[in-house]
Amino acid sequence: MNAVWPVSGQNKGEINLKHSWKKLLSLVLVFTLLYPMLLPAAALADAAPGDVIVTLGENLSPADREKILAEMNETEETEIITVSNQEEREYLGDYISSSQIGTRALSSTKITLAEQGAGINVETNNITWVSEGMYANALVTAGVEDAEIYVTAPFPVSGTAALTGLIKAYEIAAEIEIPEEQKQVANEEMVRTAELAESIGVEEATELMNRIKEEIANNPVESEEDLRELIRRIAAELGIELTEQELDGLVSLFMRMKDLNINWDQVQDQISKVRDNLGEFLAREDTQNFISRFLEVIAQLIEALKGLFTSEA
Repeated sequence: MNAVWPVSGQNKGEINLKHSWKKLLSLVLVFTLLYPMLLPAAALADAAPGDVIVTLGENLSPADREKILAEMNETEETEIITVSNQEEREYLGDYISSSQIGTRALSSTKITLAEQGAGINVETNNITWVSEGMYANALVTAGVEDAEIYVTAPFPVSGTAALTGLIKAYEIAAEIEIPEEQKQVANEEMVRTAELAESIGVEEATELMNRIKEEIANNPVESEEDLRELIRRIAAELGIELTEQELDGLVSLFMRMKDLNINWDQVQDQISKVRDNLGEFLAREDTQNFISRFLEVIAQLIEALKGLFTSEA
């Protein structure tokens, strides 16, 4: 005969409580197992080296769109996002004229996530005003790391609008969100550097920006006057003479950078890799062949001009 023990009111409450907890834990377990299945595939896909995103200007003609995709060795199956002229104006309107921005979005880009530590490598085609180094520096400021970048257009354009697409693409590819103020500062840096390049040269302007960032990373400045002196000193070391207007513009830009939550150690590391990548580009055999052919053409032109002046004498 089995003994039956009476259950008190307190014991009944404990049993019900245990039963409730078991039900709750069962529901949590079921939800945990099902939750990944409820998420869209894109949300589960971790960013990985080799991932590619293409940005295309919204105003490309169908023929130009097809041509640019072929140039990038991509197809309509690639993940593609469009960039509008309005988006370009949002990020560039405070720094360059409306006429310079234009009314059509044509610049297009391809961004490929690279292995950790690879740095940023940029190649351009039909871009006349913004150099590879300028893009790389601005992307570093925006927080971009380790990526292969290609910027192009159907015909020669300034290239200022391409940064908008690059940052937009990187956010999607790397599954991160870059603060708006950081995007604005990156665009301002690109424009300021390109403007400086018109008066002091592309390499000089790019190196000046690099050196200022490296100095801030090593020795953070506290005041605007300290920053002004730092920029003056670095410019002098590089043999660069800045106008007061150029100096004021750089001080304003780097004060904005200073107030951002930028990882300056990361910036310094990426700048070093950008330098290495640009050096490798210049050392490549195809680049050297191009430079040699270019110098030969210049030499032939000089000889032709010398012959012309000799015959006239």
